[in-house]
Amino acid sequence: MKQNTLLHLLFLFMSLGFLFICPYIFSDYGMSIINQIAIFIIFAASYNLINGVTGQFSLEPNGFIAVGAYIAALILLSTEAKNEQFYYVGINPFILNLHSSSFIVALLAAGIGACFLSLVLSFAVFRVRGDYLAIVTLGFGIIIKLLALSFPTFTNGSRGLVDIPQFSNIYYIGCLAIISVIVILNIVSSKFGRAMKAVRDDEDVASAMGINTFWIKTLAFGTSAFLEGIGGGLLVCLLGTVSPEQFGFELTFLLLIIIVLGGLGSTTGAVLGAVLIIGGKEWLRFLDENMNIFGYQIQAMPGFRMLIFSLILILVMLFARKGIMKDKELIDIFLSLKKHFKGKE
Repeated sequence: MKQNTLLHLLFLFMSLGFLFICPYIFSDYGMSIINQIAIFIIFAASYNLINGVTGQFSLEPNGFIAVGAYIAALILLSTEAKNEQFYYVGINPFILNLHSSSFIVALLAAGIGACFLSLVLSFAVFRVRGDYLAIVTLGFGIIIKLLALSFPTFTNGSRGLVDIPQFSNIYYIGCLAIISVIVILNIVSSKFGRAMKAVRDDEDVASAMGINTFWIKTLAFGTSAFLEGIGGGLLVCLLGTVSPEQFGFELTFLLLIIIVLGGLGSTTGAVLGAVLIIGGKEWLRFLDENMNIFGYQIQAMPGFRMLIFSLILILVMLFARKGIMKDKELIDIFLSLKKHFKGKE
């Protein structure tokens, strides 16, 4: 336990050190990629808690991210800005008077709103399992997007919202990403985490052993939704705009790729997956441009980087079918290596 605590502290100090030096070593474009990676670390680690650790095949994260994004945007937009943007269909009086200039208040409201909705939803979704659960939660994500389009007096419909105060920066985003990872790691290593893994391995056996499976799944679902809501708030305050098209099923599919690549059940695997997927798409952008290879000039081929990126993903999954980290954490690998080398002495 003491070793785990020391390693967590080491991770914390190294991460904080990176946050403070990266503005000095990366360009503005590089910083935008780092910010996106950090936000997707929050999304992936929280999604992995319900899908990987608890083993519930849920396809809902785009819905909770959208809820958090809209709540944060509507709170931070001033009354004047709302009147200017809702000119076409009008605005609901409650939404008009909903305002706070505090970024922290907006993020907390985004997280709490998504969490509350997840608790209400849990009474319906956890009546089913497996593929049926996936279909129900997929429907939830679609419904949230349709509600955003169908109630323009609350969301401004397909026009979306712009000029959202851009409070998000590497310090806010990075610190919240670190806190999210540490919180989830501690949950996974606690008695609640062990109960979640028992539900994943065999829900009927876990129930027979006295575990309240509904409560455990709801705890994982609510925690995941809370962090996804906060991540959604960070995202809109980074981009400065929000619209329903940002929260289609493609977002959930991307997060599913990230946690499967990193390893279902591994929080640090989700972090690694986010870095590789979000960063990899940008780091390979040079493949879309003109290239000179051994004196041969190759014309730009837009989309070529995504072809190469997809081939790399296929190769990785062929040789690491359980993901890069499987269901292990970096701490587990470090301790096993230490034990291995100590045994050789």
